[in-house]
Amino acid sequence: MIFDSHAHLTDPKFRKDRAQVIENALAQRVGQILSICSFFTEREAEDFVELLEDYQFIFGSAGIHPHDAKQWDKLWPKLEQTLQMRKVVALGEIGLDYHYDNSPRKVQKEVFRQQLKLASAQGLPVIIHSREAMEGTLDILRSEGVGSGVMHCFSGSEDEMKVCLNLGLHISVAGPVTFPKASGLQRIAQTVPLDRLLIETDCPYLAPQPVRGKRNEPAFVRYVVEKIGQLRGMSPEQVAEITTQNARRLFGITGS
Repeated sequence: MIFDSHAHLTDPKFRKDRAQVIENALAQRVGQILSICSFFTEREAEDFVELLEDYQFIFGSAGIHPHDAKQWDKLWPKLEQTLQMRKVVALGEIGLDYHYDNSPRKVQKEVFRQQLKLASAQGLPVIIHSREAMEGTLDILRSEGVGSGVMHCFSGSEDEMKVCLNLGLHISVAGPVTFPKASGLQRIAQTVPLDRLLIETDCPYLAPQPVRGKRNEPAFVRYVVEKIGQLRGMSPEQVAEITTQNARRLFGITGS
């Protein structure tokens, strides 16, 4: 079984065929999925509730993305409400994004800190987004004493990976590991301790090389599994089993 630890199944790109996308995933042995709720529109909130209620093997995470940090006052009550759902097992994705700067950096930092405090108070692991902002992200994680979570779609250096590991975080690898020129990320995938490794699609974004240019979906996480297996001299089945158990342990998911 494969665990896709980061998918955006309530994204509008899946609205017309979400059920088929989930069937596609099951056909490729993707047995569990963590779906991320970030936008908090009325439609997404409804879809998120329906998704978790209808599919036993789909779990949820909710957080205010750094793009939307400037809407904190509006989104905060919706986030608190969503976190009360029984199958919400993490807080995120949250963090810093200095590539687009859709929210002022000062506001991003404050909202990031507020959500880290909330996660700590509720005993939830965090899912961290960091784009062109790794130094600031790590500074805040250190100062807030975060010890349970994952660096989603990791794109940092080996030294930054080591800092994340020392903080107690997992490292999640996505479709870019399959890109021909992704030597740095491939090195990360080879060297991260196996008990801290997660895999993800970040769908509908970041489709792996064999399907690059298409809408990504959980079924395509198998290409990430296969690439990591090649890099580490392991079978895809071994990679799938280890990363599934890591995700289940991190997110407190028990049972079949």
